[in-house]
Amino acid sequence: MGRGAGTPAEQERRERLRLQTAERFEGGESTRDIARDLRVSERSVGRWRAAWQRSGIQALRSQGPVLA
Repeated sequence: MGRGAGTPAEQERRERLRLQTAERFEGGESTRDIARDLRVSERSVGRWRAAWQRSGIQALRSQGPVLA
C-alpha cells in the first residue's frame, strides 16, 4: 500500500486524529505535547499544523475515498 492507503475505516480514524489536532492548535498546545499525547511523530503534527495555518481545518480532512 502507498502513502495514505488503507481501509475506509483507517482513513476515517486518521482524519479524526488530524481534526483533534486542530482543536489543540486553537488552544495553543505545543507540537511536542500533541504528538506525545496522540502517539504520532512531531513531524506529522508539524505538517498538520502548517496545513491548518495555511488553509484551516479543511486542510486536515481526507482528500477522497480509498481506492482499492
